[in-house]
Amino acid sequence: MASSIGGKDARKIKGGGAGGAKASSFGTVAGHSASVTYVSMLGLLLFCPPFVIVLWYTLVHGHGAVSSFWDLAQAKGFQALVEIWPRPTLTACKIIAAFGLFEAFLLLALPGKKFIGPVSPSGNRPVYKANGMAAYVTTLVVYTAMWRFGWFNPALVYDHLGEIFSTLIFGSIVFCVLLYIKARQGHVAPSSSDSGSTGNFIADFYWGMELYPRIGSSFDIKTFANCRFGMMSWAVLAITYCIKQHELYGKVSDSMLVSTCLMLVYITKFFWWESGYWCTMDIAHDRAGFYICWGCLVWVPSVYTSPALYLVRHSNELGTQLALAILVAGLACIYINYDCDRQRQHFRSTNGKCTIWGKAPGKIEATYVTEKGETKKSLLLTSGWWGLARHFHYVPEISAAFFWSVPALFEHFLPYFYVVFLTILLLDRAVRDDQRCRTKYKKFWDLYCREVPYKVLPGVY
Repeated sequence: MASSIGGKDARKIKGGGAGGAKASSFGTVAGHSASVTYVSMLGLLLFCPPFVIVLWYTLVHGHGAVSSFWDLAQAKGFQALVEIWPRPTLTACKIIAAFGLFEAFLLLALPGKKFIGPVSPSGNRPVYKANGMAAYVTTLVVYTAMWRFGWFNPALVYDHLGEIFSTLIFGSIVFCVLLYIKARQGHVAPSSSDSGSTGNFIADFYWGMELYPRIGSSFDIKTFANCRFGMMSWAVLAITYCIKQHELYGKVSDSMLVSTCLMLVYITKFFWWESGYWCTMDIAHDRAGFYICWGCLVWVPSVYTSPALYLVRHSNELGTQLALAILVAGLACIYINYDCDRQRQHFRSTNGKCTIWGKAPGKIEATYVTEKGETKKSLLLTSGWWGLARHFHYVPEISAAFFWSVPALFEHFLPYFYVVFLTILLLDRAVRDDQRCRTKYKKFWDLYCREVPYKVLPGVY
């Protein structure tokens, strides 16, 4: 999942954990480059919250035209932002609290198989309860049932959306501050030895200090923030926007149906594969700070849903042929993205003793040394989708995002902001992951890069 915001990681953690001196995969913080890195982090900390409000205002009140806010800003300067910024309200707090508590309850109460995550650099293996699909189905059934039986009108969420985003912005910053306080070794209570400090407050707050923060032994904070609040709110808001459009116009346009269908299929795929997500960079390598947690609590529900938010009041009619063409193309991209992950999981679970596209897989047997000095082995797949490029799975993910945005047609740019953001995020992630793997596997990664020379797009990059 592209769940977060930010740029290149430049950490050198003091203390144990994933960022210890031996495992500092992303470089060091020193000299002029460190100053630039800290300035970029601070810039994102200051820029992202107001951007969420500007995006909401432009899509809802400015009909998607960037000039609607630009003209206001030219006339009134900073006061324009103050005027459009909705104040947090009790209604918004109630909606957020009800949703958050419901998802926390499902995370703890629903049954699920035990899933053991990958070994961390400090030798810890987090244990999860894999009940994401059950929580997803339960959430959508309960939400739509509340609407159908008249217990709650989801259009209320749209009507108070600005207040909800404003409340989330400030509430999630407080949440990240509490994570920072919790992680301070020797001061409060880090959940595991995978915790440490860069020695710089900005970097610690932005990137986070704990890899696996938990409340008690069973409530995983990153799973809640990333999956059960961020990704679940994406699905709930997509349905909300359909209901609001129906309330406004008496029907749901084919453009909205195509966009929402593709989003929901993608999100369904995510929860079907949630245990695989626990092995990705978001969970297994990126720590719990503003970058991941604020990003999932605020950026996902506001930015990731923006194409459908625009369509609420722009009920474009695509026609049957165009709508079906977009739908089929988007579904194909989502399937390829899923199949990439499936191939890699199957390869790992069988220790390479399988077939990929009807043939024995190409592989490289790599060894690496952990922080504890233990020598481990890994198999690197060089066949199938993973033989086309080292991060080829990002190509269908970006393409799928384009196809659920393109029903907005091309009158305005903002419905495509998510696609642009996602492209930048995933290209940066490809660079960071390459750096991390090069540090981990050393000469074996060089060999892998000779076998699979392209980073993301075959023949191009």
